[in-house]
Amino acid sequence: MTGTPLKPDFLASLESIAAFEGLAEALTSTDPEVSVRINPRKGAIPAGAVTDGEVPWCPEGMYLADRPAFTFDPALHQGRYYVQDASSMIIYPIVRELSRRLGDGPLTLLDACAAPGGKTLCAIDALPSGSAVVANEFDFRRAEILKENIIKWGVPLTAIVSRGDTRRFRRLRQTFDIIIVDAPCSGEGMMRKDATARSQWTPALVAECAPRQREILNNVWPALRPGGYLVYSTCTFNTDEDEHTVSAFIAENDALPVAVALDCALPGVAGAIEPEVEALRFLPGRVRGEGLFVSLMQKPGDQAGTYTESGKNDKKNKGKSKGKNSRTGAVPCARETAAWIADGGAETDLVMRGDTIYGIPGCHTALYKALDRELDIIHAGTEIATVKGRDAIPAHALALSPMLSADAFAHVEIDRDTTLKYLRRDAITLPEGTPRGYTLLTHDNVPLGFVKNLGNRSNNLYPAPWRILSAIPREE
Repeated sequence: MTGTPLKPDFLASLESIAAFEGLAEALTSTDPEVSVRINPRKGAIPAGAVTDGEVPWCPEGMYLADRPAFTFDPALHQGRYYVQDASSMIIYPIVRELSRRLGDGPLTLLDACAAPGGKTLCAIDALPSGSAVVANEFDFRRAEILKENIIKWGVPLTAIVSRGDTRRFRRLRQTFDIIIVDAPCSGEGMMRKDATARSQWTPALVAECAPRQREILNNVWPALRPGGYLVYSTCTFNTDEDEHTVSAFIAENDALPVAVALDCALPGVAGAIEPEVEALRFLPGRVRGEGLFVSLMQKPGDQAGTYTESGKNDKKNKGKSKGKNSRTGAVPCARETAAWIADGGAETDLVMRGDTIYGIPGCHTALYKALDRELDIIHAGTEIATVKGRDAIPAHALALSPMLSADAFAHVEIDRDTTLKYLRRDAITLPEGTPRGYTLLTHDNVPLGFVKNLGNRSNNLYPAPWRILSAIPREE
């Protein structure tokens, strides 16, 4: 709980709305919850953590009794869990329900303001098999964090990370079945745990945020297919950024408000303050989570479906490959790197971006090409390798991906101390008899990353920007 006092203007804004009764007290006299979401494919509870119940609306969500030293837990860096506020995990059941309404086939989803990535990961796990996700972020530094978190999660579907203004999505007409806009906001919902959110708040900030939110919504609306769904959220309380923004957008675009009906318990979650808007409100003190507002809208029409080159619905070809390794001819080391992919990359197209080889499921190659023409893409599908001369160096993303062939590399299991050295990018000593060449390190029998074994020493291939910089504490 932060010691920075709430500003009088903010307190006055809460007092004017009866639904916020008791909220100021909750923000000043209660502590924020600590929660994580477990990776459903390779998950683990944080080392040494004491659990304190499940998040009712998210099957992999878990409350913790206290906040452990996440930085020094190998499982975090393996993508086995993600530290996330419980309220924002509501995206999981929402996307799952929208997928059901859209027919449970492969879908395309855009998370337009995605960093640091928690909501994107919820959406990824809720989508049907064979779907594609585009995660976009305007800020350069935050986009790199978004990319890191998606790679660590080891996503089982096509994930593309782009960087830039949402105005670019105006040109991608009718491309997505679902669009999430977790809009930049005044941050009132974070005031219980963030002193900066308290100190930076002013009425002028609220007045500045609301028009920007409407602009973002208008930017992405053309990219949504008829019949598709728009999920709008903020981590703030005021109606200017919430209900008023939604109602104005609905009126200007003939959007249809959608009731948020989910097949999970929502203890303490309130509805919209204004009756013409469908929404969920998460208020600290009433729910075990921070402040969040979520509203659903639908674009009129019934043409939602899988993206094709023409941009039209094509239910016949849902989930089918457009070709096998159709671009490997122009990719150096294609045969070698294809062998690193499960099933020999039979359903994967290899594409080059600079000196990096990416693997993209053939069914989404047309989508990737269309996005590549309009967006600044910094990550696509699964990064397979970096090409240097005639050699291919396996990418860290491949080590954490379900695309990795289990037999492609020698495996060496390492203990916690050695794992932390690896994560600091220190030199690692491998057991005698380890074959020379690229070796996959595992910890707790879960992939961690690659080294290159040179015999008398090994080169640590952990990504330099991700390395642990803090001193590792000694265990008692």
